Amino acid sequence: MKTRLLRPCFVCVLVIVLGPLARAAEWKTFKDCRYLPNAANDGDSFHVRANGKEYIFRLYFVDAPETDGTIPERLAEQAKYFRVGVPETLQIGREAERFTRQKLARPFTARTCLQDARGRSRLPRYFAFVEAHNADLSESLVANGLARVYGAASDPPEMDKAAVQWRKLQQFERKAQEQKVGGWGIGFGRLNMRSATQPGPSSDSFDSFFNRKPASAGAAAPSAGGKLNVNTASMDALQNIPGLGRVLAKRIVNARPYKTADDLRRVKGVGAKTYEKLRPYFE
Repeated sequence: MKTRLLRPCFVCVLVIVLGPLARAAEWKTFKDCRYLPNAANDGDSFHVRANGKEYIFRLYFVDAPETDGTIPERLAEQAKYFRVGVPETLQIGREAERFTRQKLARPFTARTCLQDARGRSRLPRYFAFVEAHNADLSESLVANGLARVYGAASDPPEMDKAAVQWRKLQQFERKAQEQKVGGWGIGFGRLNMRSATQPGPSSDSFDSFFNRKPASAGAAAPSAGGKLNVNTASMDALQNIPGLGRVLAKRIVNARPYKTADDLRRVKGVGAKTYEKLRPYFE
C-alpha cells in the first residue's frame, strides 16, 4: 500500500476507537462511484469519485500486500504471512491492485461513515465497504488469495455482526489456501488463478452486515424442528435471531447453563418485551 497504516498502534485504534468515536457518524451510501487511476492505488485503498467529489477509500477488515518496497518492515510482515519471499509478495500486491481495478472498472457502490483510516495523502482517507458486481470487494480479495484478513474483529458503527463477518472472511481465506490460488499459490504458478469459492451475489451485500430489523410482534416463530437449544446454540445461530446482536448473544452464552429457555429472563438486557420476541426461537 502507498497510503499507509501505522502498524501496531493502528490495530489498537481499530479495537478501541473504531466503534466509540464513530458511532455518532451517519453512514453514507454512494452509488455509481467511479474508480480514479492514481499511482497510490493498491488492492485495498484507492481513489474514487463519488457525487462529484474525490475520496480515498480503505476497505474494512483486509490488507492487500504492498506494491512497492517503500515500507520494507511492512512488506516483510506480509511476506511472512503469505509464507513467501519479498519479491513474490510484491507480485501479489500488484495482482491485487489489478484485480481491484478490474472489479471497479464499472460503476460501483460504497458505504462509509467517513471514519478516519489514517492515510498520508493530501486527501483524508476513510474506511468503506465497497460492493462491485453484487459482491463485497473485501470478500472477493480474500477469497482469491489477494489480501489477508487483517485489522481486528472490531465493530464498524452500527454493525451488529462484525465477528460473524470476520469468521466468514477467515473461511474464504482457508478455502483460498486449500485451493492454492492467488498469493497462496504463487509458488505453483497460480497467482492469476481464481477460487472456485466466490462470494455469493446478493441483492445488496451491505444489508447482510447492517440494519437488521427487529422482529415485529407478529413475526412468525421458527418451526419446532428449527428451534435452538439455549445451552448449546452457537454465537452465529443466536445472532441469526432477528433483533439479537453480538453483545446480547455473548451475554446469553456467558449466563449458561439454563434449566430451560425461560431462564433467559435473568440475562442482562432481556426485558419482558425482548423475552417475548426471543422465547419462540428456543426449545
